[in-house]
Amino acid sequence: MILSCNHISKSFGTDQILSEVSFHIEDHEKAAIVGINGAGKSTLLKIIVGELAADTGDVILSKGKSLGYLAQHQDLESSRSIYEELREVKRPVIEMEQQIRTLELRMKDASGEELEQMLSAYSHLNHTFELENGYAWQSEITGVLKGLGFSEEEFNKTISTLSGGQKTRISLGKLLLSRPDIILLDEPTNHLDMESIAWLENYLKGYNGAVVIVAHDRYFLNRVVNKVIELEQGRGSVYLGNYTAYSEKKAMLRAAQMKAWMNQQQEIRHQEEVITKLKSFNREKSIKRAESREKMLAKIELLEKPAEIHDEMRIKLEPNILSGNDVLSVRGLSKSFGSNRLFSHVDIDIKRGERVALIGNNGTGKTTILKLINGMLPSDSGTITLGSKVHIGYYDQEHHVLHMEKTAFEEVQDAYPNLANTQVRNILAAFLFTGDDVFKRISDLSGGERGRVSLAKLMLSEANFLILDEPTNHLDITSKEILENALQSYTGTVFYVSHDRYFINQTATRILELTGQTLINYIGNYDYYLEKRETMAGLYAPGAIAGNAAKPSQTDIPGKTASSDGNGLTPSASSESSVKQDWKAQKEEQARIRKRQNDLKKTEEEIHRLETRDNELGELLQQEEIYTDMAKLMELNREKEEIANRLEELYACWEELADSE
Repeated sequence: MILSCNHISKSFGTDQILSEVSFHIEDHEKAAIVGINGAGKSTLLKIIVGELAADTGDVILSKGKSLGYLAQHQDLESSRSIYEELREVKRPVIEMEQQIRTLELRMKDASGEELEQMLSAYSHLNHTFELENGYAWQSEITGVLKGLGFSEEEFNKTISTLSGGQKTRISLGKLLLSRPDIILLDEPTNHLDMESIAWLENYLKGYNGAVVIVAHDRYFLNRVVNKVIELEQGRGSVYLGNYTAYSEKKAMLRAAQMKAWMNQQQEIRHQEEVITKLKSFNREKSIKRAESREKMLAKIELLEKPAEIHDEMRIKLEPNILSGNDVLSVRGLSKSFGSNRLFSHVDIDIKRGERVALIGNNGTGKTTILKLINGMLPSDSGTITLGSKVHIGYYDQEHHVLHMEKTAFEEVQDAYPNLANTQVRNILAAFLFTGDDVFKRISDLSGGERGRVSLAKLMLSEANFLILDEPTNHLDITSKEILENALQSYTGTVFYVSHDRYFINQTATRILELTGQTLINYIGNYDYYLEKRETMAGLYAPGAIAGNAAKPSQTDIPGKTASSDGNGLTPSASSESSVKQDWKAQKEEQARIRKRQNDLKKTEEEIHRLETRDNELGELLQQEEIYTDMAKLMELNREKEEIANRLEELYACWEELADSE
């Protein structure tokens, strides 16, 4: 064990963020910390590295182990170049190399005991130098910089001239090169393109130390981690496996917890009904039995109801009218900014019902293509033609379509003036804006909150052609999954830019890759793209366009084959047999329940009949003409005794039937 967190709790004012969170990290383990926005993931990392103090609990790092941390936001200030900044990380190795060279020169003129001492020092330094991978420090720096998306031409750029995202990549590079025993990364993929993320995945998978990651990139987590620490309502839970394994186990656990809680609630209601019924019999034995059941009920350890999920967006995308079959046709599209040519002679055809993802490295012009289609920028050349009855709904990652001076309420109401105030509030509530939150100005909202306002407007647009620029940016995993489900059930057409490979895999029916100033077409999701990428890139040299991509052969189309399941049955026959067995079991259970209900009803009716007769007999025995007639008196007493015995049997039978539910 390299790191142990024990009973960590943290509050900010009256808000309890973390409550008794405990977990440990083994050496070489790769772990993820997941949870909705505001769950306390970044807070937990800051407590681990000592930037924040926990209210209670402690963090224990194994003796002699080093820890490195990359925060979400970096404010790196330096007058050095990119290469020089990373070279500083290797300063101890460089100085060690200089010492080795100096010793080599001095040993030429040394002899005797002095030479022996120099040889011993030289041997020790060489051994340490090799352990530190000293002979490869230059190639290691170059590899990390290129892996993080910097070209050799950029190596000499001054740090102070870089963007925030570039500075974050430099900080990540420095951290990786320092090779601590445990790395803590807070959203490391936010400023990386797909190739850089893939490089980082492989780097971390092969990393010799332990890694703890906070990230919303589910594809990344699936490929890197083998443990998931979930933060939910302040509490921590640990799941072994990658993100998909966690997600499946979480769903199963929640379903089991909900079922157990519902079963207990049903049993409690049932016992309360039995107690009420027993008391209604108004007999000493029945009342005692009721009291006994009440004592048992009081001793039941009540299960806590699984938390209701009130933090999920509710989004339903539905077009108001059906577009024509041809939704978008682009021919010969070109765009440059000064001497920087982004792309040229691009052709795109999108048909109704397609969900097309546009991917490519940063700076290739993906967002520019979306803006050209929306008429927000002029093209250098080419034509853009929308099909019949096409109504565009646009989601802008920078939210320029929002008015910063307006409140969230005004933003929706002004765009859709026919909506009543209550309707506007209900729409915003579906996107997690409640109470006074609706009156916050757009300029004061976080990136995720602005994204939710944009999604609310998108839903209201009832557009049949959605153009989305990085729609999952700033969304937590739960919100991403809700958006995925909405797009999967959407009957219109979607064209979007995204770096979220899991999102692309779940939603895209086709992928266009912008590379080499043109497009390559892949008829499938992201997994298909990865499978075919090398082949397609080889077939379609620069200049190839999406419209000319080859149609998939039959082998590209998923097929079905019948095979034995080991019992001599094809899957369909085996499934049919299983269905028949399930149906038979269901029918038998239904018959058992009906019989019990009928028996219970008959027993209650007989109890009611005999209790009524017993009351009648009690009244008769008080009449003078009866209690003075010895023969009649004995006859009625005998009948009353028989009724009492029979009722005793019926009460026991009723209890047994009631408990057999």
